[in-house]
Amino acid sequence: MDGDDFSALWAPWRVEYFKAGAASPDFLLTAATSSNDAEHLVVARRALTFLIMNRYPYAVGHLMAVPNRKVGELSELTAEEKLELLDLAELGQRLLRKVVRAQGFNVGLNLGKCAGAGVADHLHLHIVPRWEGDHNFMPVLADTRILPDAIAHLYQKLIAARGELD
Repeated sequence: MDGDDFSALWAPWRVEYFKAGAASPDFLLTAATSSNDAEHLVVARRALTFLIMNRYPYAVGHLMAVPNRKVGELSELTAEEKLELLDLAELGQRLLRKVVRAQGFNVGLNLGKCAGAGVADHLHLHIVPRWEGDHNFMPVLADTRILPDAIAHLYQKLIAARGELD
């Protein structure tokens, strides 16, 4: 590799993704019923829902608000679950503004496999932070995203910020 060759980027922290292997298809249900929030990257819990970090994020800080119950359609949620999901989306935004200085957000649901749902039978609300001018050549030319913070490190910062906001 010569000095102008960017075909390989050194990112040793990414080994955590490869060591974990493919996520269990029921990883959201497992996280919902677990008491070990750190192991599952659960940032906050409500009575019927929880806020979790995405292990394979679109952007650094990508969070998901998830009902404890495994349901795939909005019509299957109770009014209380819907309210808690939106409450957690708002908490996620506050945390991400504080921790990663997010300036905007994409918040939404992918319902059904054809709509891009990775877990079609357990809906989850994505909270993806965005920044003004946040575009670079890597996704366009190399189909590669650069995530500047390790998941475990960011998790600790989110937990600390949640404590400050509570």
